[in-house]
Amino acid sequence: MTDPIVVVGIGADGWDGLSPSARRAIEGADVVMGSGRQLALLPESPALRVAWPSPLVPALPGLFEQHHGRRVCVLASGDPMFHGIGVTLVDLLGAERVRVISHPSSATLACARLGWAAHETPVVSLVNRPVGALLPALGDHTRLLVLSRDEHTPAAVAELLTKHGFGPSRLMVLGELGGPDESRLDGTASAWPHEPGARLNVIAIDCRADSGTLRMTRMPGLPDVAFTGDGQMTKHEIRALTLCALAPAAGELLWDVGGGSGTVAIEWMRTHPRCRAVTFERSAARVDQIESNAAGLGVPSLAVFGDAPAAFEDVPPALSTPDAIFVGGGVTQDGLLEECWSRLRAGGRMVVNAVTAESEALLLQWFSKCGGQLRKFQVYRGEPLGGFTAWRPQLPVAQWSVTKQSKGDAA
Repeated sequence: MTDPIVVVGIGADGWDGLSPSARRAIEGADVVMGSGRQLALLPESPALRVAWPSPLVPALPGLFEQHHGRRVCVLASGDPMFHGIGVTLVDLLGAERVRVISHPSSATLACARLGWAAHETPVVSLVNRPVGALLPALGDHTRLLVLSRDEHTPAAVAELLTKHGFGPSRLMVLGELGGPDESRLDGTASAWPHEPGARLNVIAIDCRADSGTLRMTRMPGLPDVAFTGDGQMTKHEIRALTLCALAPAAGELLWDVGGGSGTVAIEWMRTHPRCRAVTFERSAARVDQIESNAAGLGVPSLAVFGDAPAAFEDVPPALSTPDAIFVGGGVTQDGLLEECWSRLRAGGRMVVNAVTAESEALLLQWFSKCGGQLRKFQVYRGEPLGGFTAWRPQLPVAQWSVTKQSKGDAA
């Protein structure tokens, strides 16, 4: 049996900050891998030093095969299992082939400097994500940490906060944490005064919203005005009920069939950072509005495909087995519900909304075959009528929701 890959977390303080066990792991290695910056922190040794290629992840299997039989040590920034290379290597090689020697993460060090409780402070990584991915985490009087991509991230975050009504938020940029060149920059988002500083930095945000800023929580039922487009959407009262029926959980995958403005898929993804979604929409103009809404509401990774069910074949394997399916359009299209049902995993949920008599009749047929729950919602909104207020009815919506019991279940 070959020796496990040893992953050693190293901070900005370099060799001086390593524990004795971490130093022994590096000194006993035949090959040490890491970024050029990390390798430069080590003293001279006879070990072969291998700087990471770019792109990294596709090259990893070949690198480890090339050095099979040698004692390999991998350097990681801070805690290797906190948004680090350790997670990637465990996924690639298996936990039994990886030994991790941790170091305080940058988030832990940041909380120590600020006096914030680490267990109460959310962390958002923008290392490999667009700055808009920060949006779902924002809230008035919320504290959070942001792992930056580089020295330009703080200014981009300040601009994003200001644009979305969080200009009064206080920003603290902590650079080179734990090292001899540790730094700190303070300011507000709307008047960020600093030029780019340390490339390795963590941004601490004490969020404050402008008065009148639209509240955009993770709870289902965002205001309709939060979405742009042609108005083709599941309205917020019915959307909240629909998301409750779909019951998103961390890591689950939704297929949203008939995306419209993307409202259901977007809100599904906002409920938890690990929730994933695929939406299907035949109209090219609406595909554009879905992508615009997804970016503007902080879930730019929403995958958008074409007309269902033909586009089901275009979905990559990693997204091909949904935990839940929502059908909000095209209900009466021949074979659509059958194809959705066949793609849904055993134990998954399917929710279908209908507003026409024909689509409602189809739901009754499926309900009689597969069971589940059948509901009908009627929403009234108070609107001006002269000098008074009158109740304006919205279109009633029939909803069928069901859990697929086993692979053998058939429509």
